[in-house]
Parts: sequence; structure tokens; C-alpha cells
Amino acid sequence: MIRTADRLHTVEEYYFSKKLREVRSLVAEGRPIINMGIGSPDLAPSKEIIASIQEAVNETGAHQYQSYQGLPELRQAFSDFYRSKFKVNINPSNEVLPLMGSKEGIMMISMAFLNEGDGVLIPNPGYPTYTSVTRLVGAKPKYYSLKGESDWFPDLDALEEEDLSKVKVMWTSYPHMPTGATASRQKFKRLVEFAAKNDILLVNDNPYSFVLNGDPLSILEIEGSKEVALELNSLSKTFNMAGWRVGMVLGSSEHIEAILKVKSNMDSGMFYGIQKGAICALASSQEWFDTLNEVYDRRRELVFRLADKLNCSYDKDAVGMFVWAKLPKGSKAAETFIDEVLYEKNIFITPGTIFGSNGEGYIRFSLCVPEDKIQEAIDRF
Repeated sequence: MIRTADRLHTVEEYYFSKKLREVRSLVAEGRPIINMGIGSPDLAPSKEIIASIQEAVNETGAHQYQSYQGLPELRQAFSDFYRSKFKVNINPSNEVLPLMGSKEGIMMISMAFLNEGDGVLIPNPGYPTYTSVTRLVGAKPKYYSLKGESDWFPDLDALEEEDLSKVKVMWTSYPHMPTGATASRQKFKRLVEFAAKNDILLVNDNPYSFVLNGDPLSILEIEGSKEVALELNSLSKTFNMAGWRVGMVLGSSEHIEAILKVKSNMDSGMFYGIQKGAICALASSQEWFDTLNEVYDRRRELVFRLADKLNCSYDKDAVGMFVWAKLPKGSKAAETFIDEVLYEKNIFITPGTIFGSNGEGYIRFSLCVPEDKIQEAIDRF
């Protein structure tokens, strides 16, 4: 029997990959499952975006290999978007690299900057892919604690007292996934100063910038940030294009060049039509953002009512397309709780523990569910 690579022993199958198989099997049995677990937008992109890809497929050269760096006009669109939304100047020729989703970026950044045995600072709770990719490239996860009483922001003074000599990369995600916590400019400034002092590459994962967030921020707004920081962003949540797999990484030309060395050996460019759709999306008017947030705001109010039914507490000021809720004192473990809800009420909710040990005692509701289905979930209680 052919043996698998040792690196596979360091990771498990992604939680949602496993759990959604279980959920689908329940649906196949005829059970009326309401899936409130995963953040996959159920709304469609704008008509203009869809029209742009439809028109693009008939253009000359649309079906050929594309540039590893993406179309020049796509990079320009990313640059214009960051200048308009964040007041950040990005050189479209060498400071932005289109990605097939930001998850690809996590792998490519890790491959470009991490050697075996290097340390990686990872938030707890945080996006599970940071840990799995770190292990797949042979680096060592070093978790930093985030807690509600500290507004889900790291204690950088405490981190300074630890041995950081082997740490090469630090992952952050503000607005924070899964809690929806935001970071102020002052907090971003502290993170940049921390990274510069300790010679650490800081990577902020920023896909929830515009969902129910009145003050979108980029870590690249901070003076001197390009020397030590990269930012990942995505069109998945903001423009309902999750299945299109369009993202980008932004930073200094030196950092982008390093990532491009990896990327150019791993894919053969993004489909032309998708790039044209992304260009159209990035030019969307403010009306698009306002209309999208009106939908999510109505859904969030209903999810708050559902959380109240479960006697959960939550932060009404959190942003993004999830509601992070604390289970009442004395509740069962998060995974036991959500399984009981799944099998007794036919509702799938995400347990906080999949994001790290600090997620124990929390559950996460997705807002990617129509209002009538959220109301039905409320009625089941």
C-alpha cells in the first residue's frame, strides 16, 4: 500500500468538509435542516457583474492561459478600490497580486516565507486554515490568546515577554473571524510596531471589511506598514462571489514578488471572464454596499432573537456576516450543544471550538440564511 506523506498526519480534514457531509446525509433522509453554520453568501452578485462575465467569454483570447499576475486592469481596479475605500495607495504593477481566493493566499504566503521549524503566531480563536497550512509547510503554530474581556485583541505586552526568536509570521484577521470584533487604527499601529520590533511578517486577513461595518479599515493605512505587513482581501463576502474564487494580497513589491514566485509555479492564471467580473464588482456604487447591508441587518436582528431564545449573550456592535454568541453559564460543551440542536431541532450551528480552545462556550450563527428560514428556526424553539 502506498504510504501518504508524513505532513498529512499533522492535519485533519477541514471541519466543514466533514460536518457538511453529515448535514447532507440528514437532508437526504428528508429532515428539514436549516444550515446556519457556514458563511457562504446565498445572495447573487449584481446583474452588472453577471453580465460582465457573460460578455467576456466571447472576447478574443478569453479561453487562453492568463497572466500569473492577472490582467493589468484588474490590478488597477484593486488599486483604485483601496484608494477609494481605505485611502491606501497601491502600485498596481507590483504591490498587488490577484488570487484564486484568499485561502490560496494563506498557503502561498506560508510557502514563500516559512521554513521548517519557523514559528507562526496564530489567533485563538481564529480561522482554522492558519493552523493547518502552518503544519503542512512544517512550521510550528504558536497561539496567542484572544478573549472577550480584551475585545478579542492580543496582549502584545505579554507576547513581548515570550521567546519570539523563531517566529516569522503573525496572522491577524480584523474584522475578526469568528467574533466580528474590529480593530481601531491605534490597535493596527500597535500591531505594526510589534511586528517591526520583532522582525515578524504581519498578515491581516480582511474579507469582512464591508459587511455591517460602518468604518472599514486596512492595516496598510498605517505608516510604515508595507515594510512588515501584507493584507489579504476577497470579493467572496462583499460581492457575493464566494464560488468565483477571487481574492488579492497587497503589500510591498518585495513581498509580492516572493509570493509570485510560488504562485507562478502552482497555477496558470485566473479565468479571463472571472477577472472581468471582478473588475466590474470593484467599481460597484455605494448603493450596492448599502443594499447588501440592509439585508444582513434585518437577518442579524432575527438571529439576535434566536440567540435570545437560547439565552445566549452577544455583542450587538460586532460586524461581519456572523453572530458570535456566548452560551449561558452551565451549558453543555459547545459541540454537544450544537449536535443536540442539529438532531432535535434540525438546525446546524457552528461550535466555537473549531476556531480554537478559546471558542469553548461559544456558538456562531451565519447570516447567509433567508429571513423566512431564520424565522422558522426561531419558531422551532
